[in-house]
Amino acid sequence: MSSKGDLTRHKIIQKSMQLFSVKGYFNTSIADIVKETGLTKGGVYGHFRNKEEIWYAVYHECVRIWKNVVFHGLKDIPDPLERINRLVENSLKNYLGAGVFEGGCLFFNSLVDLAGQAPTMSNYVLEGFKGFTELLRLWLEEADQQGLLRDGLNHPGIANFIVVSLNGAAPLYAASKDPAVWQHTLTQLHFYIKSLRNQAKPEHLLFLTKT
Repeated sequence: MSSKGDLTRHKIIQKSMQLFSVKGYFNTSIADIVKETGLTKGGVYGHFRNKEEIWYAVYHECVRIWKNVVFHGLKDIPDPLERINRLVENSLKNYLGAGVFEGGCLFFNSLVDLAGQAPTMSNYVLEGFKGFTELLRLWLEEADQQGLLRDGLNHPGIANFIVVSLNGAAPLYAASKDPAVWQHTLTQLHFYIKSLRNQAKPEHLLFLTKT
């Protein structure tokens, strides 16, 4: 059972998450957090030393939420290209399109907000993007080893393109709230990923799921 202190800390993180998502880190003040949580300034500082510490806690909570949405159902997909397709769909439809964060993608928003002003924090976010790109590269390597990809493809370049495409949709959708933004991006990425496939191989390697 969570203690009262744990519940208060969680409340600060949840309320700060939405503030940072909508207003950005620098436009969010401790006074804003105090107002949203209904706590005193001392109550907030009893759990966090400063706003930067709150941001790091928010970031890690956002990563947990993002992983639960974006990686849902992926472990049961043996075909790496179909795994990437599902990840793309989860990212655009179930994460961005579902409005998990009120202001759009908090990671992309934070990267833009912090760049040039808080390099340590922006680099922390950037490392997350790099890790995501590297995971896609590894899945593409896996697909290549299974003979699923066309010859001569640039795996790091493809992984980077997919990540850039996913995050390019985030600010456009946040600004317009037009579902066509993520829907068209999803359609085009599905088409692109299909074009990578070696057509001599079946699209669903069902035998991989059998023992």
